Amino acid sequence: MSRIATTFGALKAQGRKALIPFVTAGDPHPGATVDLLLAMAEAGADVIELGVPFSDPMADGPVIQRAGERALAKGISLRDVLAYVRDFRARNERTPIVLMGYANPVERYGTTRFVADAQAAGVDGVLIVDYPPEESAEFAGQLRTAGMDAIFLLAPTSTEARMAQVGQLASGYVYYVSLKGVTGAGHLNTEAVAEAIPRIRRHVSVPVGVGFGIRDAATAKAVGAVSDAVVIGSKLVELLERQPADNVASTGAAFIREIRAALDTL
Repeated sequence: MSRIATTFGALKAQGRKALIPFVTAGDPHPGATVDLLLAMAEAGADVIELGVPFSDPMADGPVIQRAGERALAKGISLRDVLAYVRDFRARNERTPIVLMGYANPVERYGTTRFVADAQAAGVDGVLIVDYPPEESAEFAGQLRTAGMDAIFLLAPTSTEARMAQVGQLASGYVYYVSLKGVTGAGHLNTEAVAEAIPRIRRHVSVPVGVGFGIRDAATAKAVGAVSDAVVIGSKLVELLERQPADNVASTGAAFIREIRAALDTL
């Protein structure tokens, strides 16, 4: 059983919802990334999504685009991202790490090499935004063989057929994009999310996490009431982007504690 499945199983037994923060590797200060990951795990993050910087992140809004640009300007590569995971894993063997990014860096690195190096670093799951399920069976199989989860996106526009395709390949959890648009955009409609989750669960046996548009404790709690996990990225990245290096970990931890406390009232 993967570390992600173990985490979700323990949370279900406790009647709790998963909190999954997203941050971009190397942003806002490359030297602060590992301490930030450790601080968020200590503050109550159940799984952490670590963004791989990319020059053309088509699913991301301006906040995460800026984070990627800053990281790339500082020379952060996929090799560096894996090094962050290795350093984190040497000090935290419990909290799952999911790499979230785009196909280009993985293709340039080489998918076989990427899977092997990600496994060696201690990665637990991979979400490639522009790897659709109909083109991902081989990659998902490579990840499963290496003991990692293949995580896929679903959206308000996803058809029943697409949900079924994802259900056949996904492991760990699926990430439901609650809005039509990019990260950090729009107004979250929790009623629409509540209607979508049962449809997804008819096709998907793994937990369902919801992201995009979750910015505070109130929206996190509303989404947590109808899902298995809350994914929060843009607001966290925005809070961190102007922090000096020695404030990054404490700022991230304080935000995670606030969201965790709200979820634990459910």
